[in-house]
Amino acid sequence: MTPDKFCARCGRVITPRKSLQRNWDSVKWCSQACSKAGIRDVDRRLESAIVSLLESRARGATICPSEAARLVRPDDWSDLMEPARCAARRLHHSGTIVITQAGKCVDPSRAKGPIRLRLS
Repeated sequence: MTPDKFCARCGRVITPRKSLQRNWDSVKWCSQACSKAGIRDVDRRLESAIVSLLESRARGATICPSEAARLVRPDDWSDLMEPARCAARRLHHSGTIVITQAGKCVDPSRAKGPIRLRLS
């Protein structure tokens, strides 16, 4: 059984499937859309914003991904919500943060609705 991988862009699980088996070691993206988008400068800034916001708060405090989006682009932040969630999933898989809903840790690939972020 091949272990799951995580998309380098969106952080979602890449489930092994027949079409990917031959090149599994080089699989990096979950879709062509993620492959085309890649990791942009704004994605790295969102990751940095999440970490800096959490480090400036009390231990165990949480933030909403929208706070990072507002920090990166104060005037027009709403279109950064999905990229902020993607940044949170990447940070979760690197072990930097934990993603929660209703105070409980959740699988970031399956979380629907509002999420909160806190340092690991």
